[in-house]
Amino acid sequence: MKISYSFIIPVYNRPDEIDELLYSMVAMEYDKDYEIVIVEDGSSETSEEVVKKYQDQLNISYYQKINTGPGDSRNYGMRKAVGTYFLILDSDVILPVDYLASVDTFLSKRFVHCFGGPDDAHKSFTKLQKAISYSMTSYLTTGGIRGKKNTTNTFQPRSFNMGISKEAFEASEGFGNIHPGEDPDLTIRLWELGYQTALIPEAIVFHKRRISWSKFYIQVHKFGLVRPILNLWHPATAKITYWFPTLFLIYVIFSMVTAFFGYWFFMAILMLYLFIILIGATISYQSISIGIYAIVAVLIQFYGYGSGFLKSYYYIHWLKKVPEQQFKHLFFSK
Repeated sequence: MKISYSFIIPVYNRPDEIDELLYSMVAMEYDKDYEIVIVEDGSSETSEEVVKKYQDQLNISYYQKINTGPGDSRNYGMRKAVGTYFLILDSDVILPVDYLASVDTFLSKRFVHCFGGPDDAHKSFTKLQKAISYSMTSYLTTGGIRGKKNTTNTFQPRSFNMGISKEAFEASEGFGNIHPGEDPDLTIRLWELGYQTALIPEAIVFHKRRISWSKFYIQVHKFGLVRPILNLWHPATAKITYWFPTLFLIYVIFSMVTAFFGYWFFMAILMLYLFIILIGATISYQSISIGIYAIVAVLIQFYGYGSGFLKSYYYIHWLKKVPEQQFKHLFFSK
């Protein structure tokens, strides 16, 4: 099967990020033609001038539309694209020079209709961004799920670094209108249609994520809110591990209460865990300050996700509320 690639990149008010991403794509080492489809999702600060700067160097298609969210914007871009395989990126990533070559090598040997790749922090990222990246990808926090090779056959790609064939897109009708959570929802529906997914460990992107603690908290809190909704839609995929951040939050409260009454055993275990986080992040980035930031990132991540998960579970699974009505801010109108 001959594959032709189209990158699909939705963007909302982030021309500077598009500039960095396109700059990295100019440097990519890949000798075949590929297309870049940028979809401006109702931005007030557009990337039009940035795109013009690169049109002589890259094959770019640029579209502007009203704001309907990242999922629908990706669908829009895939419908406009000419490739047979769509490579979906967030605007806040930077590509290594061998990204597309790594994808092409993998798919030429073992074709799958949907794949995902790991993310990492670029050396140019801020200390906060590196700490957040560590918190979101470390084996000590998330199980390192984005990089575990033994999850290949059931890997859930994330839309900051995801590929899907035109065939699978048309069969599934693409992303739904929930956000975040549109990527695992699509993956599960693809499985139900009989398509396989895979992790391509070499297809790494440098992912900026959030640039402030408050934005990071909002992001992970939404992740927590979304998961019980996905479990409602796809009950066979529910796992006990989705409860871990909430259980961690409960443990923190419990250890604080017991410490108040003079029993420090549980607090000591918590402090040991955070110390291990400190050491791990410090070694990974050769920076004690990033190690300290990583502790903050882990606590924000677990609190944000855990409290969001518990809140959503209460309304969705106990009170039987309709997700689209209870959490309207998680859904876009198409």
